Amino acid sequence: MSDNKEYISRSEADGSINISEEVIGIIALEAMSEVEGFGGASTTIGKELAELLGKKSAFKGIRVTVIEGDLNIDAYINVKYGYAVTKTAKNIQDAIYKAVSDMTGITVKAVNVHVNGITFDKDK
Repeated sequence: MSDNKEYISRSEADGSINISEEVIGIIALEAMSEVEGFGGASTTIGKELAELLGKKSAFKGIRVTVIEGDLNIDAYINVKYGYAVTKTAKNIQDAIYKAVSDMTGITVKAVNVHVNGITFDKDK
């Protein structure tokens, strides 16, 4: 695969299935965006620096890593003002686990949710 993407591979009896980390990130981003209290994806300084250097990501706020065959997902989020921070973060964690597992069949070892800020409703 020569497109410079990272893939998670599963061996099957009749070949292999390769799913890009980008696909995992998009699934995770969509899952967390459906959680009540989600106030948007956040970025980190490292991600912003990488984008300045030309490494664009289709999934702001999500980092997917595979370490020794284990899939780990880090979600960087903002929570809407008025919502319980830990409850919202836990709901996002659960939503990501379920969506990635259900859609890919890949077992997720860890989903780490990093709450970087609070967003306020502009209408209030």
